[in-house]
Amino acid sequence: MKKSDEIIRMSNISKAYGTGDLETLVLRDIDLVVKKGEFLGITGRSGSGKSTLMHIVGLLDTPTTGKYILNGTDVSKLKEDEQAYQRNREIGFVFQQFNLLPKLSALENVILPAIYAEVDTKQRTEKANQLLSTLGLTEHSEKKPNQMSGGQQQRVAIARALMNDPELILADEPTGNLDTKSGDDVMKILKQLNKEGKTVILITHEHDIAMQAKKLIQLEDGKLVHKENNAIIT
Repeated sequence: MKKSDEIIRMSNISKAYGTGDLETLVLRDIDLVVKKGEFLGITGRSGSGKSTLMHIVGLLDTPTTGKYILNGTDVSKLKEDEQAYQRNREIGFVFQQFNLLPKLSALENVILPAIYAEVDTKQRTEKANQLLSTLGLTEHSEKKPNQMSGGQQQRVAIARALMNDPELILADEPTGNLDTKSGDDVMKILKQLNKEGKTVILITHEHDIAMQAKKLIQLEDGKLVHKENNAIIT
């Protein structure tokens, strides 16, 4: 059987919260295909549904209706523990708030996903040190998050996202808490990861950040209303 070049296929995805008269439909019949190696930007106003879509893409929430195929697996109806298993192996997350554990060092934060994946101690420590070195953080490996700048913390978060070598990087407002230079540095890293073959999905409300993706989609009131192919960013 020919291996699919799609990493994501969503069909008729809808998401509702509440029931009856109190039901709120947040996503409406989303059809979305993302091919391996794409750099996709998802944008929209506050309340447009992009955060909900991100949670479903990242297996942090399940759709009310519709089908979601992630890298060949129908994940729409997976149980919570099965979703956690897929999430830890298929997806690397980069969040606006960094989500680093404050009592752990940079190295220990990066190692965490490999512990959940039951990688042996020596292998995961070597991999984490290698990632920190690649991102210019070797001298910060023993520092706690509160001893690092926002840009440094976000690079630690990127290293953590890469720990289990996922095919998909999901970046939710990754520059939102950063100054302009640190934000530019993070975008350069994401572009380089894409050049190296990673599929990158970038969720942002910042137009100039969104336009750095190679392909852009826009959500409005829970609907996919616009698609645009951007020039390839070098």
